[in-house]
Amino acid sequence: MKQGNYKENSINLWGAVGLGTGVMIGAAIFAVIGQVAEIAGVLFPLAYIGGAVVASFSAYSYVKMANLYPSAGGIGMFFVKIYGKGATTAGCALLMTFSMIIAQSLVARTFGTYTLQLFDIGPESRLVPVLGVGLLIFTYIVNVASNKFIQTFTSVVSLIKIAGLVIFSLAALYATGFSVEGVFEGTVPEQTAPSFLAAMALSLLSFKGFTTITNNGSEIVEPKKNIGRAITIAIALCAGLYILMTWAVTSSLTIEEIVAARDYSLAQAARPVLGNLGLWFTVGIAILATITVCIAGVFAVSRMTAMLTDMKLIPHSHFGMKGSIQRHMLVYIIVLGITLTILFDLSRVASLGATYYLVMDIIYQWGVLRRVREKIKARLPVVITSLVLNVVVLSAFIWYKYHTDLFIVIFAAVSIPLIFMGEYLFLKGKDLEGEH
Repeated sequence: MKQGNYKENSINLWGAVGLGTGVMIGAAIFAVIGQVAEIAGVLFPLAYIGGAVVASFSAYSYVKMANLYPSAGGIGMFFVKIYGKGATTAGCALLMTFSMIIAQSLVARTFGTYTLQLFDIGPESRLVPVLGVGLLIFTYIVNVASNKFIQTFTSVVSLIKIAGLVIFSLAALYATGFSVEGVFEGTVPEQTAPSFLAAMALSLLSFKGFTTITNNGSEIVEPKKNIGRAITIAIALCAGLYILMTWAVTSSLTIEEIVAARDYSLAQAARPVLGNLGLWFTVGIAILATITVCIAGVFAVSRMTAMLTDMKLIPHSHFGMKGSIQRHMLVYIIVLGITLTILFDLSRVASLGATYYLVMDIIYQWGVLRRVREKIKARLPVVITSLVLNVVVLSAFIWYKYHTDLFIVIFAAVSIPLIFMGEYLFLKGKDLEGEH
């Protein structure tokens, strides 16, 4: 059974940008902004600038690979080209897959948290996972529709939410006279450098969605030209928007207030300066953002896992279901996302997602450096810089979590080797030559 039919030239440049920003501007900026502020203190706006820099260096090699190997598999196909059809490729692809599934549970819980702000109900309510599960079910329904509908829906709503967040930020800043007072006022963490770098790891969750653009390489119009353009535009748009938003938040709330409302910081920031109307507006944008990020994210990861399944790199069972492998993967992804939405809180979901992503990207950048750099004509200093930045940021994040939430460190230290070991055992003795 093959994957779904992929239509060449069905996604234009702005459709690709819409898919990327649809994932990037979502739960990470709405929910994680408070966690970033908690770690970096008064320096948290700079953490987003740092995250943009790390993401930009990382994106360079993805663009180079996409120029040579545009495909529906995106990162999965890139790993095949770098490491071949083996446990390293499959394990790294699964890390990215789990990172994206974790992101969907983050999105779902954020959707529930912000929606309940309209009724003055806190994030500890049991209604949060209930609403999150509802969003994931809706996401499945949308994803069984055509690619054209998903492209149009995410592109249009992405434009609306970007405009909405700009309006929110400008309105909040206008209410304070565009003052920079308070932007860098507050506490600085005792271990300033490692804490700041750890905060950058979480801020990367607001940028890593650029990788979803590569998952549609075989369908983007003129992919060798437009994939790189779409990624560049998406990162630049998000960086500018996040800088504006963090300025607006710090002009309305102190660091302590941001941390206290860390699961719904933007909604809280709207209350003092914009009142109930601002609250409703901000929550409305958050709802739109989380809906689009969920749809675009699930779409992308289902495509990648369908390709890996078709290549016999990951286990698969139909469980009596009919339809394409991609349809099956949608079901598995939604079920796993629902499970995580029910069981985990926002902080741990975000931390685990950031750890998985950084480990995967380090292995990817190392493979580019050692195996395909000359073939894809990537510049040595850029690839090395990306690799070093990822290692430094991940090390700082692990250090911070070791002191604040040892469970995440232990869980990651156990689960990551198990993923690669499981893939090694699954693929052991299999002849994958000739597999598509």
